[in-house]
Amino acid sequence: MSNAPFRPLTFGVTRVTLKDGPVGTHYLNAEQALQPFPDRLADRLRQWAEAAPDRTWMARRQPGSGEWRHISYAEAWATARRIAQGLIDRGLSAERPVAILSENSLEHALLALGCLVAGVPYVPTSPAYSLVSTDYDKLKHVVRTVTPGLLFATDAARYGKALQAVAGDGVEVVLVEGALDGRASTAFADLAATPATAAVDTAMARTGADTIVKFLFTSGSTKLPKAVINTNRMWCANQQQMTQSMPVLQEDPLVLVDWLPWNHTFGGNHNFGMVLYHGGTMYIDDGKPTPALIGETLRNLREVAPTVYFNVPTGFEAIANAMKTDDTLRRTFLSRVKMFFYAGAALAQPVWDSLYESEEREIGQRIVMTSGLGMTESGPFGLFVTSPNVKAGDLGVPTPGMEVKLVDMQGKTEVRYRGPNITPGYWRAPAETAEAFDEEGFFCSGDAVKWIDETDTHQGLKFDGRIAEDFKLATGTFVSVGPLRGKIIAAGAPYIQDVVLTGLNLKEVGAMVFPTPKVRELCDLPDDTSLHDVLDHPAVLARFQTLVNELARSATGSANRIARLCLLADPPTIDRGEITDKGSINQRAVLSHRADTVAKLHADELHYILKPQA
Repeated sequence: MSNAPFRPLTFGVTRVTLKDGPVGTHYLNAEQALQPFPDRLADRLRQWAEAAPDRTWMARRQPGSGEWRHISYAEAWATARRIAQGLIDRGLSAERPVAILSENSLEHALLALGCLVAGVPYVPTSPAYSLVSTDYDKLKHVVRTVTPGLLFATDAARYGKALQAVAGDGVEVVLVEGALDGRASTAFADLAATPATAAVDTAMARTGADTIVKFLFTSGSTKLPKAVINTNRMWCANQQQMTQSMPVLQEDPLVLVDWLPWNHTFGGNHNFGMVLYHGGTMYIDDGKPTPALIGETLRNLREVAPTVYFNVPTGFEAIANAMKTDDTLRRTFLSRVKMFFYAGAALAQPVWDSLYESEEREIGQRIVMTSGLGMTESGPFGLFVTSPNVKAGDLGVPTPGMEVKLVDMQGKTEVRYRGPNITPGYWRAPAETAEAFDEEGFFCSGDAVKWIDETDTHQGLKFDGRIAEDFKLATGTFVSVGPLRGKIIAAGAPYIQDVVLTGLNLKEVGAMVFPTPKVRELCDLPDDTSLHDVLDHPAVLARFQTLVNELARSATGSANRIARLCLLADPPTIDRGEITDKGSINQRAVLSHRADTVAKLHADELHYILKPQA
């Protein structure tokens, strides 16, 4: 571990208060009070259009030329008003909102702003529901749940089939490019050219803290996704909470280079809202942390220097590997960034170490890698770390204005939330809403936590898995999935993407491993060799046999001893809910859809099963 100093970073909340409740219950709060926040996020758009009209709000590379197209705050405000007029003219509302099928784009962003100004909720939907799915079941569920009056997509060529499958009579389709066969559609340019009238000001004045601004769908695992209600109060309060927990956001003009999808709360609420709240600039990154698209992310980071940077662990891993040899990437990317932030999964220690090594080599300092805990229902920001000495799994303390309730759940501690950033519930789902809140109005997250240091509550909490993921062996012994899964991923780095643990009501714990593409480097097979054949190679099996042996030697009992392990060549799929757009795994969905593999793993019926050897 490097001993280089950290680039200075101020932490906004460093002290908490802890109060005892009924037996097995405690209440945790930040000592710092929540400061005032606006009633409408659209107020911030108007503010920055007046204060910094020429500043870039958002930019994206144009197809073909690769040149950045910039939209200023003045242009964004004027266009949002024109779009708002078009939405008002169509009589759209919370009962007939705007559904957005396609990925991040300037048009997507402008349409979202128009909705904010008009007081019409919008529904950013996972592009995978339209482009990867073949039955469109989840997209149809979204449409049934929110009954949109307008469907938007970037182009007919890619989204036409999905639009034809779900667009009912009376539902308008708006496209940036192309047209649908046999069905009328509206050009986005025409919608954005609607002359604004005084009706826009009237509509915006009618909106307030309780106005619904969007519906964000949960990823869905064993059940269909739920539509989380997001209000102005929820979004604005959470942005102010983030500001106080992360003072860096307002120290310098904020610049983000960001790929995170806007149909998820991390990209769509946390980052999109952050830029608007602080008058910052977002460069849309059309790359992703996948072998096919990471090159675009690296291209952008060689050219644009962010002030803070957010990503998932697989993204940081790819960047860390590239920085070892890419001088331009190191120089630009590290030139002014003050904070890194990861979420979505565990960040392996070798990735952390590699980042530190490149940082020390380039700037003689380390960049603080921060993290926290939150969810779609919490805006998402809830907990944040309190010092630069962060370790994998550390979550930190509550953000100002949000109360945390710690509840004993059969030996685990569940974290529950109450505050202005918490959703009022799920749209058109009263039973699910009632089930999600306890008798005191706290949202039950299902996340388990422990103290980082039981003798110092001000350091806050660390992750202890998902309560619903934990299970009992046939012996009655509980298996704590989160920590054990993290241990396996760290020990198997850089060859393990994710792990799903098995053994419910059985005698032993098993592990199903999704390998990373780097597993191919363990053998000398041609690049076009199937992954099935790669995983059968003696060198690959030997590496994972060593891992199983090492894990067994460090185990302290049956609950944390991996007794059998198999490698999965078939990746997790979005269609089955096994993985989200961000790349995080859904343990329950994988176990449900691969029940046959689980049974064969524990019955010794798979082609290769690795077991500990003496």
